[in-house]
Amino acid sequence: MMNNNSIAIATAVMEAQGLERDFRVGSRVVHVLRDIDLSIQPGELVALRGRSGSGKTTLLNILVGLDDPTKGQVHLLGRDLARLNEAARASLRRESVGLLFQNAHLFPTLTAQENVEVALRLQLTPAAERERRALAALAMVGLDARARHRGLELSGGEQQRVALARALVHNPRFVIADEPTGNLDSLTGRTIVDLFRSIVQQTGIALLVATHDATVVSVADRVLQINDGRID
Repeated sequence: MMNNNSIAIATAVMEAQGLERDFRVGSRVVHVLRDIDLSIQPGELVALRGRSGSGKTTLLNILVGLDDPTKGQVHLLGRDLARLNEAARASLRRESVGLLFQNAHLFPTLTAQENVEVALRLQLTPAAERERRALAALAMVGLDARARHRGLELSGGEQQRVALARALVHNPRFVIADEPTGNLDSLTGRTIVDLFRSIVQQTGIALLVATHDATVVSVADRVLQINDGRID
């Protein structure tokens, strides 16, 4: 019988099996992740809950190839990350993965549109196509009217929406977000969460959000709880 984390690799955007991650601190070994099995389907919004230090960020990094597990396997979009070198992993992220963090990390002197275009410049997208896609992504998050405003002229919530547009502009199939509403007030955070729900429904992407925010949890299709490096 299949449990709620057991989805076939053929249909999953991401599939992880038997993940463990250890770090050595002096002569001591710290077990950060323990025997994690996880899969995420297209069109699914999954919330990952856990207190600080529970292993959420370490898990996210492993799932997109920014870190390696001590044991276990990750298949991302059907590809075994252990078989890819760093260049191939970076290429896979550029083409098919969106990343969103607690801080927007905008270039303050670039406009909203230029910040969104950064992701497309890395793919050597022609200028006219970059502009068209950046404006479309900003419209998706309700900021097309602010496209010419510089990052330092935008509110915190607007900056995070620009960061979301940047994460979506290359049409990824999998987006991970690490505490994306952590620096926002409750009303602004709700706006971001509503965007998450709408975008998943519109595009069919898979979205994994590590969060302490009950609002994110309330709209998720599934909620995973990580405690002491294990998913309950």
